[in-house]
Amino acid sequence: MLSKAVFYHAGCSVCVSAEQQFVTALDPQRYQVEVVHLGDAKGRVAEAERFGVKSVPALVIDGQVFHINFGAGIEVLR
Repeated sequence: MLSKAVFYHAGCSVCVSAEQQFVTALDPQRYQVEVVHLGDAKGRVAEAERFGVKSVPALVIDGQVFHINFGAGIEVLR
């Protein structure tokens, strides 16, 4: 069974760079990866907050959040 990974971002240069590095580094044999642009999918901001996302870019793997650098605070995306 594949682990679920969700990469939340806002489309900024920090986010795009992190997406290219982190998402492509995950083994597709082990992880089902979903990329969510919170600027385009504002309805999913609350979901990200429930996982504990405080800023983007952030990667959530099996419910555990990993903050990567700092592009924007989650409050800006509401």
